[in-house]
Amino acid sequence: MSSIDAAGPALPARDVPDRGALLQWMIFTGLCIFAAVLLWHYGLIRLMVNSDRTYISSLIAVLYIVTCGHCFWRTRAIAREADAAKRCRAILSGPDGARTLEEGARGLPSGLVTSHIRSLVTKAATQGAGRIDQTLLLRTLADRLRGSNAFGAFVSDTLMKLGLLGTIVGFIIMLAPIAGLDAADKVAMKSSMGLMSDGMAVAMYTTLAGLVGSILVRIQYYMLDAATQRVFSDAVTLTETRVTPVLERHHDG
Repeated sequence: MSSIDAAGPALPARDVPDRGALLQWMIFTGLCIFAAVLLWHYGLIRLMVNSDRTYISSLIAVLYIVTCGHCFWRTRAIAREADAAKRCRAILSGPDGARTLEEGARGLPSGLVTSHIRSLVTKAATQGAGRIDQTLLLRTLADRLRGSNAFGAFVSDTLMKLGLLGTIVGFIIMLAPIAGLDAADKVAMKSSMGLMSDGMAVAMYTTLAGLVGSILVRIQYYMLDAATQRVFSDAVTLTETRVTPVLERHHDG
């Protein structure tokens, strides 16, 4: 048995994390929803919304929910690519794998990995004999797999900056009454203390919302990037062990 044939049975064990990418996101989101329900039950979310007169914390919450939807969409797309890559490996590892490549990879399931394999078939047919260098094609595949994953880093940074903006606005609200404060006027002193308390609440709640939202978004997109990297690694292994050797042997022959 050749080294290529021996590598076939060991590869499916790597599919378990990819199949669980969507499940991981659902578990993480479920825990976040459970925590939000508890905070709502104890009135902490209502307290934050009522205390934040700038509505920056509410904007952070809305942006976080939208980002969760985007992460779910991207995670589902990566899970589908992982499943398509698995079926491609099953077909190419079978007895008709070489014939499938010779026919232009027509029987493979649709997906980015299949598109990459078809590009390799086209390149091999165009250049003829010789070694197939798929470096540039792999870069293209990596970019297409990542897609709009960078949106997560952008939103995480935006949530952090919105929290800092709320901090600055809160301190402005807190310090504004001090300029015209008269120490002898007890009524003005009491009113100023109320405004300072409101400003401190705005600063603290917006900072807390921004930090928590940024951390949760980072965790979600970290799991998404890890799943994307696994799909790319499986695609590289598949093409290097099952596709390019067959194409090179076919055209050299």
